[in-house]
Amino acid sequence: MTNHALSGRAAIAGIGATDFSKDSGRSELRLAAEAVTAALADAGLTPADVDGLTTFTMDNNTQAAVARSVGIPQLKFFSHIGYGGGAACATVQQAAMAVATGVADVVVAYRAFNERSVSRFGQFSTALASAPTSSGIDASWSYPHGLGTPAAQVAMVARRYMHVYGATSEDFGRVAVTDRKHAAVNPDAFFYGKPITLEDHQNSRWIAEPLHLLDCCQESDGGVAIVVTSVERARDLPQRPAVITAAAQGSSADQYVMTSYYRDALTGLPEMGLVGDQLWAQSGLRPADVQTAILYDHFTPFVLMQLEELGFCGRGEARDFIADGAIELGGKLPINTHGGQLGEAYIHGMNGIAEAVRQVRGTSVNQVPEVQNVLVTAGTGVPTSGLVLSADQAA
Repeated sequence: MTNHALSGRAAIAGIGATDFSKDSGRSELRLAAEAVTAALADAGLTPADVDGLTTFTMDNNTQAAVARSVGIPQLKFFSHIGYGGGAACATVQQAAMAVATGVADVVVAYRAFNERSVSRFGQFSTALASAPTSSGIDASWSYPHGLGTPAAQVAMVARRYMHVYGATSEDFGRVAVTDRKHAAVNPDAFFYGKPITLEDHQNSRWIAEPLHLLDCCQESDGGVAIVVTSVERARDLPQRPAVITAAAQGSSADQYVMTSYYRDALTGLPEMGLVGDQLWAQSGLRPADVQTAILYDHFTPFVLMQLEELGFCGRGEARDFIADGAIELGGKLPINTHGGQLGEAYIHGMNGIAEAVRQVRGTSVNQVPEVQNVLVTAGTGVPTSGLVLSADQAA
């Protein structure tokens, strides 16, 4: 642990989730309440212990409503972070900041929605392009050209990356195959028991070239919650603490939401590079100190770019880095051991944070041996965030 003001001051003491499905049959508020209740039970705490709640945009459950539904009597801290999935790790960052500064004692970060059965985030939204807001103005430049879905927007960057570095669709497919392999043995994953081959990936239909269907994450119903408290208090609770060794956010030059096409290179994710620089500086660690990583995988090309931005390999080298099973269990850097958003569920990265906690605890269904540090990233292509979670050396 370094002397950074945040590093090692807070820990994740509990995780909870609903089932992951394509039609939950419950309201989004009920999903949130179920996830928060499960996380508190996992931590050995009660609603009366909670004095903070945090979530992020596109979650329709207000903190006050969740508190009322769960039975939390009062809140001293609540926050709502922007940029959708890019804020997943930032919820834990803000919770840790509140705990470290004494603003709150126990903060729960949550995310719950019926994204598959009600709100299809992956579809075209004409309302956004005509909205009298800064986001509407941004969208008005790309929507008329057919770039109105996340897949179409990412496809532009993916094609440029392929042109410059020689990456192929098969390279992207190896990420999908790995995620589905891990999901196939995870009973909580939507695609439990359903691995795919590279041939399956290549034969899946085009969504927006060069992205196949199996390059794009699923849409899910469900909820996840994460309990953050001080390291000292976490040590007295039932679960092994996952210490928050580093937490960061990042937005880089010429940042737009999924369409940062004005950048000269258009071959990377500089906001993730900014997050990575902060994570390494805060933690005093380097990529070689990480035993496993949970990389936000809404689209497979961005997983390769993240490996490069975070320093696991050089520019354009990710396709070689992931060859020969390197990112599978038993490889040099296993990723997304829960199956990722491609295989387990798309809860905007919150289920990935929960998996990182399980890796630190030693309870993952695809457990990596002797885990000391796990790196987690949030949504890419947008302003983003990341975490390093570590085993408690005093435990």
